[in-house]
Amino acid sequence: MRQINQFGIRGLVVLTLLVILALFPLITHLTAQPFYLTLATRFVILAIAATSLNLILGYGGMVSFGHAAYIGIGAYSVGILAHFEIESGWVHIPIAVGVSALFALVTGVISLRTKGVYFIMITMAFAQMVFFGLVSIEQFGGDDGLQIYSRSTFSGLIDLEGAVALYYFCFLSLLACVFIVFRLVNSRFGMVVTGAKVNERRMQALGFNTYIYRLTCYVIAGAMCGFAGALLGNFTNFISPEMMDWTRSGELIFMVILGGTGSLFGPVMGTIAFLLLEEILSGITTYWQLYFGILLILVVVFARGGIDGFLVSLDKRHE
Repeated sequence: MRQINQFGIRGLVVLTLLVILALFPLITHLTAQPFYLTLATRFVILAIAATSLNLILGYGGMVSFGHAAYIGIGAYSVGILAHFEIESGWVHIPIAVGVSALFALVTGVISLRTKGVYFIMITMAFAQMVFFGLVSIEQFGGDDGLQIYSRSTFSGLIDLEGAVALYYFCFLSLLACVFIVFRLVNSRFGMVVTGAKVNERRMQALGFNTYIYRLTCYVIAGAMCGFAGALLGNFTNFISPEMMDWTRSGELIFMVILGGTGSLFGPVMGTIAFLLLEEILSGITTYWQLYFGILLILVVVFARGGIDGFLVSLDKRHE
């Protein structure tokens, strides 16, 4: 019990989760269940997207209902380049990240001049514009989507065609993204963004241009989510406008809330819990969405801090 008190229940849970994820290919090999590695790869990729959303939602107070647009932009960047037989990952990733960052900059300049429900609606509107724009382009499959016949190549250094290599590439990318968020939120930049969430007028009175700080944060989150989209395109070998529908943005928000907004590993735990519940309930009943929705509502109403908040409360009880 003394060891638990020193490290904390939350710390032990996070450490255990990371160890399991690090050893997951070995676990699936020993259990002869390769399907679960595919499921875990999806967990890790969407956890990157949720982590990027948490940067603006949890730390910045910017509730974006169009964040899935960056997943679509990143995935289509890979798919369109592969369609024209450009298979280099050294080209795919920078373009996916760059185009996502540019879209975040252009839309953020407008969106961040609004607040509250207006910000939510305008971010969703921009995402739907991209959604319907891609639906209308028949050259890239339109509503039917586009098949990606080969994954990104990295000059022979990384072979993403292998399931294990792809998983570890995504897992290490998740750790890198979490580390970036950690450094950002604990820097002066992150403190200004967090301070603007609590009291923007006070931060402005202290001489900070909160609009520029929030816009920069918004662009970083968009670029990070675009990277997740590039990974998702490689993982699924198929892209479609459905990736960026507003319902996908809603799912990302639920992942962040379920795990705990404004916490470092909350989005990771929330993503895994969300997708596991979806997988389990869909295998039990055809009406799984009803029970899933009720469960999420109960979490939002009675567990405001999500999974991370629950673990923190357990730590306080053992102090």
